[in-house]
Amino acid sequence: MNPRLMRLALAGSAFLFVLSCCPRSVCAQESVPTYGPSKYLVINREFTKPGRDGAAHQATEAAYMRAAAAGKAPFHYVAFTSLTGPNRALFLSGYDSMEAVEAEHKSMSQALQTSLDKAMVADGEQLSGTDESVWMVDADLSQNTDGPRVGSRYMIIREFVVKPGHTGDWEAAVKLVLDGYKKADVGAHWSTYRMIFGNSTGPTYLVLTSVKSMSELDAMYANDPKFMEAMGEDGMKKLEGLEAKGIESEKTNFFIIDPKMSIPTEQMIKAEPEFWKVKPTSTSTATKKPAASKTAGATGR
Repeated sequence: MNPRLMRLALAGSAFLFVLSCCPRSVCAQESVPTYGPSKYLVINREFTKPGRDGAAHQATEAAYMRAAAAGKAPFHYVAFTSLTGPNRALFLSGYDSMEAVEAEHKSMSQALQTSLDKAMVADGEQLSGTDESVWMVDADLSQNTDGPRVGSRYMIIREFVVKPGHTGDWEAAVKLVLDGYKKADVGAHWSTYRMIFGNSTGPTYLVLTSVKSMSELDAMYANDPKFMEAMGEDGMKKLEGLEAKGIESEKTNFFIIDPKMSIPTEQMIKAEPEFWKVKPTSTSTATKKPAASKTAGATGR
């Protein structure tokens, strides 16, 4: 795992998971090509000082990426910057196992570690704080997903903190939502991850939904009535009761992918070469943040 291997930005909200919905016409017509799922996500979160986001942060990140390329760093990651909430950047790295995280860390030379540490000093001048966490996928609480979709440009990230002792209520609420969206048949999709290492007041879950465009976002909202109709009045009341009983807090935020601060896998570059644009100064830029070997929205940093 690389020295920065976890920079997290959480977000989460609304019991309807309304934004998790992909228009049926979109999902059906493309057979949803994806970059593949990751069992584990390592998320590093960097909060930028006022006025230090954007180009200023991209410049220090570029220095870090050059150091990684020069040292043939084995890691990959995808960077997301916030469109809502505090100014911050998230770096998501995906892995098939915790053993893969350890193997990546062991494969890095001392010279590489040193050069990355030096680059991080400059990057630290742009930041007001950092944190990191590790998450494991919960397939039973996910819907119609096989990892980030090719062509995604945004991500809705929801964070749900569950009241201690109420995980059963949380799972029951999510399963009601799953059933409701299946009945509504609107092509809803999301991936759910459970925090296994990190700082939280109770069991914590992330619900991730990839978004290709703002028009797709409009279509997601337009499907709300179909979901509510499928749930019925009694189903909605039951859902609200489970949410009130089991959820301590929720946050939802919207992020945009920043290819200038990402180290995508070769698979990602082949799928969208114009978007990821391999940097001429970096031979390993094509392999940094998305998951250990296959995840697009989750890689190691």
